[in-house]
Amino acid sequence: MLDSILKSIVTDNVLHAKWLNTLSYMENAGAKKISASEHKEHVNLIILKHAAEEHRHAYYLKKQISKLSDELCKTYTNGELLSPHYTKYYLHALDIAVCRYLKANFNLSGYELKFAAYLFVTYAIEVRADELYPVYQAILDEAKSKVNVKSIILEEEGHLEEMINQLIGFSDDWENHAAEVIKIEKALFDNWVGALNQELAVSA
Repeated sequence: MLDSILKSIVTDNVLHAKWLNTLSYMENAGAKKISASEHKEHVNLIILKHAAEEHRHAYYLKKQISKLSDELCKTYTNGELLSPHYTKYYLHALDIAVCRYLKANFNLSGYELKFAAYLFVTYAIEVRADELYPVYQAILDEAKSKVNVKSIILEEEGHLEEMINQLIGFSDDWENHAAEVIKIEKALFDNWVGALNQELAVSA
């Protein structure tokens, strides 16, 4: 379904600008979540790098909109996003659900819970990004679009590797817990894609 949704989006400049803006919003929300998970004093280099790169992705995606139009999507208001309610709910809902899961399975609280949630939520998001961005790039190539997300694809691959290394240090059984988190993320992502599909059907 995502493939056909993206093909429809890329053929329409207004929809495409909103799509880029939606991705930018999500990258920016991710960067803010990473920063919010930081300890007041014990901040490692990887967390700073991730927050900086997610902010850069948000900026980069927003800049790509100018390749389609200089007039579109100046803000993150609902009218300039695709499926805004699902878009704004997705990461927040994932964070809450993962925190509940980690509390139940690791009995964590405070900063320890925040940091563990950062590890697992970021892992799930990177797995998703590793799937989503290459599909989008292939459709951009096919459409001979001026827009491209190749630099993001390379950085997201590096992020995933870094998250796995940190998760190995967090728990010997990280893969089983990560698989449960992936299930939570998939349900939320599928809802989001369903909402996108419905929105495009209405606007068609």
